Amino acid sequence: MALEEKREKRPPVTPMMIEEEAALRNGSRGLPPGPWAEAAGPRPRTTERHIAVHKRLVLGFAVSILALLAVTMIAVLLSVRFEECGAAADGPPRAGGNGSLPGAARQPPGRPEEEEEARGGEAAEEEEEEEEEEEEWQRRRELPPWARPRLPRHLRPLHYNLMLSAFMENFTFSGEVNVQLEVHNASRYIVLHAHRMHIEAVRVAEDKLAGGVRVARSFLYPQTQVFVVVLNRSLEAQRSYNLKIIYNALIENELLGFFRSSYVLHGERR
Repeated sequence: MALEEKREKRPPVTPMMIEEEAALRNGSRGLPPGPWAEAAGPRPRTTERHIAVHKRLVLGFAVSILALLAVTMIAVLLSVRFEECGAAADGPPRAGGNGSLPGAARQPPGRPEEEEEARGGEAAEEEEEEEEEEEEWQRRRELPPWARPRLPRHLRPLHYNLMLSAFMENFTFSGEVNVQLEVHNASRYIVLHAHRMHIEAVRVAEDKLAGGVRVARSFLYPQTQVFVVVLNRSLEAQRSYNLKIIYNALIENELLGFFRSSYVLHGERR
């Protein structure tokens, strides 16, 4: 009788307990069957699926960016090629002594090596001629006309006709001047003031005559800021000639020659 009293008394198993145990085994967290148990039940995990979708989106975006870069590069290459073809069809770019200026004359097409050799040969010839002329003036114990502080007096200008074209987008200009000269003493040199400009062409002609005087060479002499025209023959005294010079240069930012200035109005620089 004592042994029977020491045994634990278990509660009777009811149908409710059986349902709760079945619910716990099925993962419904002990809730009775119904809408709440279905809502609280385990759901399938979608993390891996979301990661796969994100990877596809990133890959598609990267592919589109690479395609856009490739198309841009192809367009740039085609445009550069088109510009080169257009430049080759129109001829070489204009060049001048001060860089690429609007008034510079175009040069005939040719190989760069041949052009450099031709320019080098012309420069060497001019240097030799200048040295010979300087030696001749040294033998005379006189300064050449372009090395003197004042202009020679064998020529007298009678009239100037000047035409200028200014280009404000890059501050350059081109000019053409016609000077009527009266010769007092025969000479084959024409010396006039010029500085920081590129001379494109020089022509000398007799007044009221179609024939001209051939120009042997011309050069700038920066030491005295003059431009020298050397003729093949001397200009005759007591006659008049027409000197035509075509040139281009920069519109200077200082008080020199054809220059520009500015002012401020209402805080705006003009």
